[in-house]
Amino acid sequence: MKDNATTGMASPNGSPVLTVSDVSKSYAEGRRRRTVLDGVELNVRRGECVALIGQSGSGKSTLLNLLAGIDRPDTGAVQVLGREITALGEPELTLLRRREIGFIYQFFNLIPTLTVAENLSLPLELNGVPSRDRPDRVSSLLAEVGLGGREGAFPDQLSGGEQQRVAIARAIIHTPALVLADEPTGNLDARTGAVVLDLLRHLFRDEGRTLILVTHSLKVSELADRTLTLEGGRLIEGARTLSW
Repeated sequence: MKDNATTGMASPNGSPVLTVSDVSKSYAEGRRRRTVLDGVELNVRRGECVALIGQSGSGKSTLLNLLAGIDRPDTGAVQVLGREITALGEPELTLLRRREIGFIYQFFNLIPTLTVAENLSLPLELNGVPSRDRPDRVSSLLAEVGLGGREGAFPDQLSGGEQQRVAIARAIIHTPALVLADEPTGNLDARTGAVVLDLLRHLFRDEGRTLILVTHSLKVSELADRTLTLEGGRLIEGARTLSW
């Protein structure tokens, strides 16, 4: 098995979306420092779906935060579309995240005081899409995720699976180059999770979007082109048997 995932699976145009070079991250624990990531290497090409698995506490969410520029590594560099986000100031980084990165969270993170349509319209508004063009895009994508006609509903009027479908739609409505998903089925029962998994398969793998998916589930990881295991602070190609 190859240590660290330095090569991406070829896609039709083969252009890189994400490059991680020798990234390390540690945290203070009392008087000691605990190394979470140790020289991580990763390339992800346009149109790839990459699943990242590992034990609880292995650093999966830490790595996802570094990829999004929410946190910064101790050493190494992260590039999105050829731009080194570890060298960007906060204003530039905010714009890059707003335009080029989408997020899918385990706990949905919808804004409770906004309707479904307003939750989906917000990324479009932030990216300068004219107000006259937003309703059609919102309605079209809601129909694609099986929620046509629910534009006026509030999040607390939806089931967990419906909220996650809205969250997925929100993550892709502004057509970002990269979508990061943190345990997108982890807060759902098995049946609802299977429905959401089928939706992810359709929206990402079948339509060629770029997705990095953090999951505890080997079943969920099966939708990916590649599965990487985070173990001992390093990425290893392939799924490993995990001891929880």
